[in-house]
Amino acid sequence: MTDPARDGSAPAGPAAYADLDAASSQPLHPAAREVFLAALDQGYADPRRLHHGARTARLLLDNAREAVAESLGVRTPEVTFTSSGTDAVHRGLLGLLRGRERAGRTLVHSAVEHSAVLHAAAWAQVPTVAVPVTATGLVTTTAVTEALAAVDGDAGVLAVQSANHEVGTVQPVGEIAATTDVPLFVDACASAGRLPLPAGWAVAAASAHKWGGPAGVGLLLVRTGARWRNALPGDDRVDERSSGFENVPAALAAAAALQAVVAEREERSAREHRLVDRVRRAVGALADVEVVGEPEHRLPHLVTFSCLYVDGEALVHELDRRGCGIASGSACTASTLEPSHVLVAMGALTHGNVRLSVGRDTTDADVTRFLTALPEVVATLRGRVGL
Repeated sequence: MTDPARDGSAPAGPAAYADLDAASSQPLHPAAREVFLAALDQGYADPRRLHHGARTARLLLDNAREAVAESLGVRTPEVTFTSSGTDAVHRGLLGLLRGRERAGRTLVHSAVEHSAVLHAAAWAQVPTVAVPVTATGLVTTTAVTEALAAVDGDAGVLAVQSANHEVGTVQPVGEIAATTDVPLFVDACASAGRLPLPAGWAVAAASAHKWGGPAGVGLLLVRTGARWRNALPGDDRVDERSSGFENVPAALAAAAALQAVVAEREERSAREHRLVDRVRRAVGALADVEVVGEPEHRLPHLVTFSCLYVDGEALVHELDRRGCGIASGSACTASTLEPSHVLVAMGALTHGNVRLSVGRDTTDADVTRFLTALPEVVATLRGRVGL
């Protein structure tokens, strides 16, 4: 296998590299690592069996659910571990749609929802109505009210994310929920741990690797009393909201990481706001560069900007060669050439768009490295096209 440090595509040594893509995934939190290693020897058994090892695993799983519930301010029975955040989105949304079949079939969703929401609706073949957003990606109560009125009583579920995964805009979920009795599905994958869960949701989803837990662990939260019915094939498990064998050590590690990030949230948020504000000011001062998203009502760790006359993927590659890892914001995944539906909905520039996000280990030196490299890279790429 080729070593990226030797083929010239990335600098050698972790000390020479600034990982500025914390919104995609974060390194395992030290609290999670310690718990995960300890649980490997104790949580291997099937928690639904009756023997001693199984009872131990069940106790660990129950402890993980209780810790998550306490950290998020929900009831323990409302917490289910899934195989990923995407799995939680699919199970949560489809189950809520199925539970509401008699009341209404249409999914009303913000135009900037994650593609997992859109794919779930397409798979279920339900009618959809997109709620338009402002130029900063904000969903307003007025726009939601108008969209619900347009479906003439056939709204089964309203989906509004807690914060946008691409531009960081935080949505007024509580205000929106107070204006309607249509059950609200909230994708909280981008914000869980960093921000408190908003009020008013019936079903919510989150993803552990976003807050420093292990990958492969999602959270499905179903509010007590919500009309949720499993819409996917089941098995012989008692909890119809889950499927298959839970990864008990990973679930426990995810809970430990969540507890840790919630405990340090205030201090960490202030530090991340400071770092991102520094980036926003410097980037916004460059010629033909636009910072995208809400300037105030946003996630503390994320900033997205568009560079006119520059290809986003080329910008990512050139910055990577200079020791800065950021994400392309021009598409939901790096494997598609389709423009981001989020940026299209906002009316923002869809090319030359990149997302920078800081994490618990990001330093001022990392930001300095990025801000030093960016003007040179932008000038180089514009020069290649004769500008």
